[in-house]
Amino acid sequence: MGTEDDPSRDGALRVRRRPPRTRAAVLVLHGGRSESRSAARPWQLAALRMHPFLRVLEAATGRDDVLLGRVRYRHRGWNGAAEDPLRDARRALAELHGLVGDVPVVLLGHSMGGRAALRAADADGVRGVVALAPWCPPGEPVAQLRDRALLVVHGSRDRVTDPGESAGYVSRARAAGARAGMLLLENGDHAMLRHHARWHRTATAAVAHLLAPEAAPSELFARAFAAAGPTVLRSAPPASSDAAPGPVRESGHRPGGDVDGAARSRGPGG
Repeated sequence: MGTEDDPSRDGALRVRRRPPRTRAAVLVLHGGRSESRSAARPWQLAALRMHPFLRVLEAATGRDDVLLGRVRYRHRGWNGAAEDPLRDARRALAELHGLVGDVPVVLLGHSMGGRAALRAADADGVRGVVALAPWCPPGEPVAQLRDRALLVVHGSRDRVTDPGESAGYVSRARAAGARAGMLLLENGDHAMLRHHARWHRTATAAVAHLLAPEAAPSELFARAFAAAGPTVLRSAPPASSDAAPGPVRESGHRPGGDVDGAARSRGPGG
């Protein structure tokens, strides 16, 4: 099956690459807006933002039996109790199961897509979630992450979603029985443009580790899972180390302004 060959034109699953024999799968979920009923389109910025991650993942898993796909949203927004991207993620996971059966799955989501991935983690087959700058508002449930692995990567200069809320979410997920950790990318922004190569490398390594920890061991992720708080990825790391542990810096305020000009507490834009 070729690139972006879809089992169903109306389905939620878009397959970028399907190997002859699938032993595992990665689904990518892009960001969006807190409220919008307009149609989600593949040329919108939130979707385009994940293309480099798809390319890097495809190159990294090119010789493996790993299906690579993305979730197609019907609407651009989360839309309150409708939780539209979560419904789409669950549909995509069901379609994936119908296509390849029981295989371990890792979800990679950014911003609103990170929230949807975290919510959908209780689906059969999901082994773990890599959440990039996720939208984790106060009170977000964590019980569905029990016995799952979760790695959050958040930029310290994010002005759209709050790295402090991500740290609190990881702490609550651990208490609920998840194997959870957080990496704080020093000077990283919400759009993942600053230090973009490090975003791509870290996300790809995290996906590989969650798919097969024994085959892709990582001292960095082991430290993140063991640390009491976020592990900081320095902007200019020393040659002997890729990261140094440290706390989330408390700014004393919550800077607002997402890409739509709304306050950060209202959720993401894209």
